[in-house]
Amino acid sequence: MLEQIIAIAEGADVAPLPSKGVDTQPKEAKSKKEKKVKEPEQEGEAPKKQDKPKKEKKAPTPAASGDQPEITKLSIVVGHIVKAWELEGSDKLFAEEIDVGEEAPRQIASGLRHHYSVDEMQNRRVLVVTNLKAKKLAGFPSHGMVLCAKNADESKVEFVDPPEGAPVGERIHFEGLVGEPVTPAQVQKKKVWEACAPLMRTDANRVACADGVPFMTSAGPCIAPTVANGSVN
Repeated sequence: MLEQIIAIAEGADVAPLPSKGVDTQPKEAKSKKEKKVKEPEQEGEAPKKQDKPKKEKKAPTPAASGDQPEITKLSIVVGHIVKAWELEGSDKLFAEEIDVGEEAPRQIASGLRHHYSVDEMQNRRVLVVTNLKAKKLAGFPSHGMVLCAKNADESKVEFVDPPEGAPVGERIHFEGLVGEPVTPAQVQKKKVWEACAPLMRTDANRVACADGVPFMTSAGPCIAPTVANGSVN
């Protein structure tokens, strides 16, 4: 400071004294520690992806939730016996070829020799359970079961007849009950047939029912010729 005063007195050019408290140095960039302010998105810049909303879970179907009625797990269809013969090696069994609306007739064995003749079996319309596991009966591979009505002592056994006009291959339905057939393996594993059999009976009007609900086709209910209040299996 003393040197500045002396220079002024001698008339020398001297840079002006800095004002007290004024910073003559250029301001430095803001400290890196300071938070960077987000700039607005430039025009044309792609917006940042937002998280997709989670999809709502669908309510389980009756079949998926385990509430599917047991009878709807069976595939019961209208069939037509195109050929029948007495099965060699058995005094009870017929062998049949039955059209169930598939590419080829099914081979099925039925223990009906004491109730029908071969001629009575031929060209007959019947109900067939088609999703049972195949079994060998007297060495004959049987791929299904025909349904019959029986009285209490099984002295009378007769086919449950689908109505005229019901097409071959049509699946029987039950009003108010919904569900798709399960596989033969599931029928066996889950004992579906064992659960359904006690529920299948004819009513006082000979209509085949499952727990009181009629076996229905597009042409009407399925009816036994004479057996009322009997079992169906």
